[in-house]
Amino acid sequence: PIAFIITIIIAVFIWGVPLIEVIASSLQGLFITFDILYIIFGAILLLNVLKYSGGITTIRNGFSNISTDRRVQVVIIVWLFGAFIEGAAGFGTPAAITAPLLLALGFPAMAAVMLGMMVQSTPVTFGAVGTPILVGVRGGLENPEINSLLAANNLTFQDYLQLITTNVAIIHTIVGTIMPLFMCMMMTRFFGANKSWKEGLEIFPFALFGGLAFTIPYMLTGIFLGPEFPSLLGALIGIAIVTFAARKKFLLPKKHWDFPARERWPKSWMGRMDISNETVMNEKKISMVKAWFPYLLVALLLVISRLPQLPVKSFLSGMNVEWTQILGTGISASSSPLYLPGTILILVVFITYFLHKMNLTKFNMAIKDSSKMIIGAGFVLVFTIPMVRIYINSGMNENELASMPLAMAEWVAGNVGQVWPLFSPSIGALGAFIAGSNTVSNLMFSLFQFGVAERLALSGAMIVALQAIGAAAGNMIAI
Repeated sequence: PIAFIITIIIAVFIWGVPLIEVIASSLQGLFITFDILYIIFGAILLLNVLKYSGGITTIRNGFSNISTDRRVQVVIIVWLFGAFIEGAAGFGTPAAITAPLLLALGFPAMAAVMLGMMVQSTPVTFGAVGTPILVGVRGGLENPEINSLLAANNLTFQDYLQLITTNVAIIHTIVGTIMPLFMCMMMTRFFGANKSWKEGLEIFPFALFGGLAFTIPYMLTGIFLGPEFPSLLGALIGIAIVTFAARKKFLLPKKHWDFPARERWPKSWMGRMDISNETVMNEKKISMVKAWFPYLLVALLLVISRLPQLPVKSFLSGMNVEWTQILGTGISASSSPLYLPGTILILVVFITYFLHKMNLTKFNMAIKDSSKMIIGAGFVLVFTIPMVRIYINSGMNENELASMPLAMAEWVAGNVGQVWPLFSPSIGALGAFIAGSNTVSNLMFSLFQFGVAERLALSGAMIVALQAIGAAAGNMIAI
């Protein structure tokens, strides 16, 4: 709220933005806030419904039986399953799901937290079925000035967004393939009896295989299907391939690795945590097929609703809630609630309720838990997104100044020059660290990054992609 008020003061008294434009920008921001909260609510609700139905317990148990080597468990549970949860739900859920799972499997709590944070990197840009790109980059970049610039080059904004998505998918693939190996090396170095990097390196062939099993389908879906699918489908395909390979002992190291005996653990590894009285969320057994079915259905319905060859996309996206020329200004806002992933997630929630034969009490508990999280996230976003829209729309002013992000871009272009691509990801990381969200970092800095690229005659699509990738890296240490 304080940052929101300061932005209004700067916009009105320094930039000379009329107060009516500030109010219109804030209302436009609330439209975007609704979109984000609707997606988060659907994603978290599905996760909580599976938690209360017993589906998550079944998925956990399925993983714990594959291998006792902790490094193999990291590749499959943290890297692949964590990436899948990120693709399906985003917003911090991989850590919330994988860390307790690792704890239940006998990992030190500190190691579980570290690994839960590390997975929130490569999959994050396409987390929550593409929200950081579809809401973050689009909301941060799309404005009449950019649209006319693209139109002059025979491009639509959708084409440009896909170009950014392709760049992101390719760079993340190059960097992300090695992430499972980094995870294993960090674990063996800081939580092993021998404090050895080498013991982590011993799993290199399997870790690289696990990395590629995710990043290759991730890259291909990003290029050919768009930003909703890379993390979701890449992880699903990776889980199927790597789990099968691990059962067949393919590329597994000859030496088995485990943590030292529990009595030798330093106190800092567990703090005051006692997991002996872990409560059982649901005593009912759900079959593996039924446990995975909701997420498979989400993936299927998303693909059906996003393919331009089918009439479903135009039908869903055609149902618009619009407010053109808000309060008589040139600012407009719109939302397509039926086309948002939140609608598909909520539809699958109701199917899961009947499929898993849940009782109404537990279903209500899932709704209650999800609503609590939305209130917490919503309080921040209700101020953050309007703040960002005032910042972006500040070009409509009486002092004939460039908008705030473009003014920043001019200063950076004049003082940093051609080495900007080196710094670009750090701005994304800083935004994610401060805001606690890749999506909000992209909303805040995409236009700034695009402006720097334009002034330095660099590829705008590549620099905005670096922003999104940096924001994913910053997500590992985000609030």
